[in-house]
Amino acid sequence: MNHLQAALDIIAQVGGAENIEHIEHCSTRLRLSLYDNGKVNEAALAKIDGVLGVRINVQCQVIIGHEVVQVYEAVRSLVGSPQSHSQTSTAKVSRGAQIVDFVISVFQPLVPAIAGGGVLKSLLLLLDVLGWLSRESSTYKVLDNIGSAPLYFLPILVAITTATKLKVNVLVAVSAVAVMVLPAMTKQLAEGAEFMSFDLRNVAYASQVFPAILCVLFYAQTEKLFNRYSPGALRIFLSPMLSLLVTVPVTLLILGPLGYELGAGLATVILWLYGKLGFVATGLLAAALPFMVAAGMHKPMLPYAVASMSQFGREMLYLPASLAHNIAESGACLAIALKSKDKVLKSTAFSAGISALFGITEPALYGVTLLNKKALYSVILGSVVGGAFIGWMAIEAFALVGPGLASISMFVSPDNPLNIVWAFAGAGLSFAIAFLSALLLWRDKAPEMDSQLTFTRPVEGQIVPLENVNDDVFSRKIMGDGVAIIPSQGVLRAPADGTVVNVFESGHALSLLTDAGVELIFHIGIDTITLQGKGFQPQVKEGQHVKCGDTLIEFSLDTITAAGLDPVVMMVVTNGERFSLTPGSNDEKNPHPHIIMTLKESV
Repeated sequence: MNHLQAALDIIAQVGGAENIEHIEHCSTRLRLSLYDNGKVNEAALAKIDGVLGVRINVQCQVIIGHEVVQVYEAVRSLVGSPQSHSQTSTAKVSRGAQIVDFVISVFQPLVPAIAGGGVLKSLLLLLDVLGWLSRESSTYKVLDNIGSAPLYFLPILVAITTATKLKVNVLVAVSAVAVMVLPAMTKQLAEGAEFMSFDLRNVAYASQVFPAILCVLFYAQTEKLFNRYSPGALRIFLSPMLSLLVTVPVTLLILGPLGYELGAGLATVILWLYGKLGFVATGLLAAALPFMVAAGMHKPMLPYAVASMSQFGREMLYLPASLAHNIAESGACLAIALKSKDKVLKSTAFSAGISALFGITEPALYGVTLLNKKALYSVILGSVVGGAFIGWMAIEAFALVGPGLASISMFVSPDNPLNIVWAFAGAGLSFAIAFLSALLLWRDKAPEMDSQLTFTRPVEGQIVPLENVNDDVFSRKIMGDGVAIIPSQGVLRAPADGTVVNVFESGHALSLLTDAGVELIFHIGIDTITLQGKGFQPQVKEGQHVKCGDTLIEFSLDTITAAGLDPVVMMVVTNGERFSLTPGSNDEKNPHPHIIMTLKESV
């Protein structure tokens, strides 16, 4: 995968860098908060090499897979800091959509730090249970502190992500929140502190998220106010000082206790629902997760999960249900990989099944299960049965990370040695049910009897083998198989009905997706990009649907040859793994001289 090219294409299809307000990524998705979602060319975005799928709901989510970090870095390097753009959104976005976007932008970046620390702590618990490293040893305590740090300083991390989303001074926002976890402040609160005769409530702010969010939200308003009215020469210190003087006391008096109660209340409500519904809740959530993950709407569960981890040090609904779903995806995909005779599907299902086994389900969802009803039914069955079992056994998670084989230690409990045993049993049950169900239900689609596709000449002239073209990229078929023509006329026409995917700025090349699903690239001449568009007149635009025989590009043979360049025209099939190709010929006895190429679906 060419990460830089993918980034360029993604930026172009989401409306350009100026339309990007905020960029984040999760384990498989590039998450873009855009000023106007209406500018997204969803169809073209989904066809970019390396993109598994696209979902637009609040954010524009581009599903990449395991190479998402490299694409994210490439996009950031090309776009720069989205905060620097002064554009304001022109699209109407509901209040609910804005809240969801805010929640995802604040909580999603926290996951790697919390997950890393949580998994480290769970591995230490496992080492202690096995008797390999005593929790009383100094080494254990040092490593435990490393794992505890992200959760303890969660308010600081939240201050950074919230300030970044709100586009306010990050360091001043962190300074305001840091007061709440300052050891001296914690000691004062415990001893009974007051501010201007008002009592300050004794709240343990370490590991809390909502007090920090409310603090930074309030700080953002004070920063705007004091920046507006502070003299320019004094603003660099006066505005931050006044913002801190107002924000911190209000937080300690009102916002901090309110945020603490909000977090505790959210976790308590979820646990109350779990207590009422019991194992049914876990089973139903696991069954719903394929659709929630596909829509990207599982991320709003993060505030609850983070609040539960900070409040109780464990979570017993979302992560256990995710374990059942993730492993069920793996079971269904591996069964299809075993049974299917379709080589492409077999390869896709196998790699997706391994990925899901380790907690990453998007390749399985978008590549296999959502595309096939029987596969989806198998996943749902495995998820609901495994999830119900996991709920029945009251399995608890102790780290906020995608559940899978590599992170299974997240279910090691300091109090219940059987917690990890039941987690393995629940995962095994989900896998077995989904695997056996898919194995019984799966049937390969019967190949179509009439799957032969024909293409007319894109230009008039003499057909030559692609191997004879004086360009290694084409002659060695690096881009794919196809045909070449020495043109006698300067008109490139559509060889079949289809949609124009891309027209190069220089006009010398064009890509077309036919209605039958064949991806074609046309390249007029060798090294003709050096003409910088001289002699080329594209007659179509990106996204335009064309009929067989419609003019795509008019070009001047005289201009090309006068520049000393070879005018040969190449037509290449870039998704040729799906087809077997038969080129046409110049033979006078050819009964179909107008047909330049025939494709047949590979079975």
